[in-house]
Amino acid sequence: MKKILLTLSAFALTSGVFAQDVTTTSTETSSSDYNKWSIELNGGLNKYQRPATSGYYTATPSPWNADLGVRYMFNNKFGVKLDAGYYNFTGHDDSMDFDTHYYRANLQGVANLGRIMSFETWTNTIGLLGHAGFGYGQLKSDNADFTDKMFNFMAGVTGQIKLSNRVALTGDFTTILNAKQDYAFDGASTHGGRGFGGILFQGTVGLTVYLGGNEKHADWVAMDSELKKEIDALENRLATIETGLTDSDQDGVADMFDAEPNSMAGVAVDTKGRTIDRNNNGVADELENYFETKYGDKGTSSTAGMDVKSLINDGYVNVYFDFNKTQPTTESASGINFLVKYLKANPSASADVVGYADEIGNADYNKNLSQQRANNVKQILVDAGISGSRLNVVANGEDTSVNKDSKQARQIVRRVTFKIK
Repeated sequence: MKKILLTLSAFALTSGVFAQDVTTTSTETSSSDYNKWSIELNGGLNKYQRPATSGYYTATPSPWNADLGVRYMFNNKFGVKLDAGYYNFTGHDDSMDFDTHYYRANLQGVANLGRIMSFETWTNTIGLLGHAGFGYGQLKSDNADFTDKMFNFMAGVTGQIKLSNRVALTGDFTTILNAKQDYAFDGASTHGGRGFGGILFQGTVGLTVYLGGNEKHADWVAMDSELKKEIDALENRLATIETGLTDSDQDGVADMFDAEPNSMAGVAVDTKGRTIDRNNNGVADELENYFETKYGDKGTSSTAGMDVKSLINDGYVNVYFDFNKTQPTTESASGINFLVKYLKANPSASADVVGYADEIGNADYNKNLSQQRANNVKQILVDAGISGSRLNVVANGEDTSVNKDSKQARQIVRRVTFKIK
């Protein structure tokens, strides 16, 4: 018991200095993340040990005492509180009659032992506080005219059960040592000792009410979990940046800066990843020049438009799928973008979206598979700004034009193609 009292005493003496130190480490968590103030109301039983007059004694334990305190936490582990208490002592059974009253006021340091010992690893509703400090007290008697003034040291432990984020049920056991106590607790005799000669024990139950606008009080905030939240948030931000730095369409512009993240592979883009289309006809200049040179009349843009339409209708623009999948491969998404650009440049045009499957499996299943593929490509076109009324889904089922036993050939026919009208 002496070791415990000495330890808590040392803590009480150094709590002010330590409080200045811990406030400098606020990087653990923001002080605005939790409430710091609370009000504590307790009542219970007591028992004094000495000094006592022979023939005078109280019940064991003796009713009653009450105390009221205000507590402030610097962080989730350490704080201070100011509290005041009242104790009544009366004779019991064969004792000589007496009625005395003890009053005290104390400033104490508080240590959240539950957080220090990481209670949060196994419970979020049970806590433990340690407290110790010095104060001033007075003893008065109804049977004699005196006021015995003294100093005291007190230390104790408080168990907590969290009822809600605003209220906790508490149970406390505290030892009080009085210095310079002249009278016995019963008030019937004087006591000659000038040191810590008075000993009083108290046991109380009560409520702690938490004040403040945040969700939780410092009593129930685990710094490790708060730090983990911050780390998780930073990791999510890094993951977002890493994802944004990928270049899905391999045009040399990271996705997070790419205004057109699905531009056609191999086509020149500007600094924002947009396909270069100086005449705004919906076809990349680089492709347009190629098409005009190879297939059409280089002299007119209308001819170029016809060439693009012919290429689409002749099956040069396709969207491909992996085996038994209904979502297009990332590599072939540029085919969809190609049609998007054409339809936006030609608002009167419409298109059939034609789905195919390979010959592996049941014919009815493959018919349905080709339908789903075409529907999904249509939805991507609609999401890209093309009206659904301009798109007609056609399910052509199995494409039998390739060698069924060739894995590479079957890849070619698992597709969606387009017919511009």
